[in-house]
Amino acid sequence: MRDSAWLARPGNAEVQLALYGDYPSNRELYPALHATFREHPVPLLAVWGRNDEIFGPDGARAFSADLPDARIELLDGGHFLLETHLPEVAALMREFLGELPAR
Repeated sequence: MRDSAWLARPGNAEVQLALYGDYPSNRELYPALHATFREHPVPLLAVWGRNDEIFGPDGARAFSADLPDARIELLDGGHFLLETHLPEVAALMREFLGELPAR
């Protein structure tokens, strides 16, 4: 219900369309992002929907090319994984964060 209210607020449709229209400029930044991962490895957890039709599971697997220790979790869900699998995602996040060395 709350999601509907956020989506229905005035001007939101235009904002979403602008973000979608600007996506190609986002892709231009991918090489720099991947270079940063190679130069400055960070812990990474990618929790992804195995059936995501917008960002397929290969998008999650791609992190492993530059971060070999990346943890990739593919759940039996789609694009809105937090809506359908929130307890599972939260448990994976807590586990991942609990495994990180103290800083």
